[in-house]
Amino acid sequence: MSENEIESNEELLIREAFVEKGWNEIHSQDSWQILKTVAEFVDGFDRLAKIGPCVTIYGSARTKPDHKYYKLSVEIAEQLVQKGYGVITGGGPGIMEAGNLGANKNGGKSVGLNIKLPFEQVPNPYVDPDKSINFDYFFARKVCFMKYSQGFIIMPGGFGTLDELFEALTLIQTKKIARFPIVMVGTEYWSGLLNWLKETMCNSERNINPEDLNLIKLVDTAEDAVKVITDFYAKYLLKPNF
Repeated sequence: MSENEIESNEELLIREAFVEKGWNEIHSQDSWQILKTVAEFVDGFDRLAKIGPCVTIYGSARTKPDHKYYKLSVEIAEQLVQKGYGVITGGGPGIMEAGNLGANKNGGKSVGLNIKLPFEQVPNPYVDPDKSINFDYFFARKVCFMKYSQGFIIMPGGFGTLDELFEALTLIQTKKIARFPIVMVGTEYWSGLLNWLKETMCNSERNINPEDLNLIKLVDTAEDAVKVITDFYAKYLLKPNF
């Protein structure tokens, strides 16, 4: 889809929001959307429940195969598979492709939760065919990431990566979900954000507690990233059962 087509579509959506609609039209559209949402949850829950323990790798769709973070993501996925975990990604290119490639190379479970987008998102070839799940709604996809991941690996990325990171931190902080390991990879990339969280959000404005920062581990190597995951579950004498 071209830039002009995207702008035209955005204008159409904005104009439609201001069009007065009758009750029957509203009721029909809302009911159909509810049914589509429920269908996505049912399909996602049913298929992911059968896969077993997995770790999700997040990161930019724009990262090229020759980039150091692409190569590092492949390495992390390979090591996760060696430890018995499957790998979940958003199913697209860039870091997502790298995660699925690493899992696929080592014969591990390679899962892709694909989202339909007007640009960027093209399914990568390294997702297991029976573990490729398509979503129309970001929120349904995010619930599936959260519900069926035993840990998050946060590689350098953009708005979508930050969205998933802060969603997880919020749910753990507010105790809506049980804590699980969140590993940010790349000191060079993430240190500015983490310094701001500590100095401004925590110390200066007191909008979070100091212990909230302990929910995040920052590392630079594949070995350290995977170690955070395995050490976390070793405390509870838990490990993947496949």
